[in-house]
Amino acid sequence: MGRRPAPAEPGLTELTPDQRLRRLELTVTRRLDGLLHGERRGLLPGPGSEPAGSREYRPGEDEVRRMDWSVTARTTVPHVREVDADRELTTWLLVDASASMEYGTAELDKRELAVAAVATIGFLTAGPGNRLGAQVLTPYGLRRMPPRGGRTHLLGLLRALLAAPRVGGRDPDVPPASGPPELAEALAAVCRVAHRRGLVVVVSDFLDGLPDDPAAPVAWERPLRRLTVRHQVLAVEVTDPRELELPDVGMITLADPETGEHREVWTGDRRLRERYAAAAAAQRDQVRQALRRAGATHLALRTDRDWAADIVRHVQAQRRLALAPAAAPAGGVA
Repeated sequence: MGRRPAPAEPGLTELTPDQRLRRLELTVTRRLDGLLHGERRGLLPGPGSEPAGSREYRPGEDEVRRMDWSVTARTTVPHVREVDADRELTTWLLVDASASMEYGTAELDKRELAVAAVATIGFLTAGPGNRLGAQVLTPYGLRRMPPRGGRTHLLGLLRALLAAPRVGGRDPDVPPASGPPELAEALAAVCRVAHRRGLVVVVSDFLDGLPDDPAAPVAWERPLRRLTVRHQVLAVEVTDPRELELPDVGMITLADPETGEHREVWTGDRRLRERYAAAAAAQRDQVRQALRRAGATHLALRTDRDWAADIVRHVQAQRRLALAPAAAPAGGVA
């Protein structure tokens, strides 16, 4: 007789609000650093799997199967291995608040959408023992916020992101910089402070450091790859529809927020609009390819779309991928 099919999982609309949040919880599949035996399920059974050194064997308390035979042989004293639990999640956010993120032609500009994405990530990764830290890339320098837990810390982080200085403003807490910091430098800074294995979320338009030649290396790709070696990395790409195509509205003046350069463009030229759309599509493909080569998970958000629905679809898709090996049938018939 064939295997009985598994019952269908209820949809999000059929669940209570608390159940929806648990269903949408970001699933981290990389091994974590931590000591807390909390509610997060580890990748391996038991109290933990991350080596944390050795100590002397205590008769009647320690299990013989945890004996560290190499240390015992060197010291001639029985030792057991110590391990850390894989259940404590530290999330680092790198939020791009540079000049290019101030652009927007829809209901939200790109920076406001970035704050919305940070709020969602913060609420979905909240839990006992979990901590959230951030690095904010402003036009006047890199601002660091140490990782802490709790709703109060998350709300304070969101207020700081909304109050981050814009072009023409000034942040009194940040000393003057010789020039706007680059995304590659900010990624390297996150790599230096993110000592524990965990989740790193980069929210940016990823326009910084893109070469004109698509075959040339992207400046931020190498530091991003270094992060993916140790952490699970989620790259949230924020775009605006007018960055992808030009409307036919006559003569317009385009300004580069990073350099201040101005150029007048006649949008009535159909061939110009087609060239612009083709160049924009090639640029976004360049970003996608660089993120894929670096090993980061890619989430694309647009200011003219329902960003909450996009995040829900992404989280559900990643959850299905994470659970796919466990849910795969053993094969054969009963």
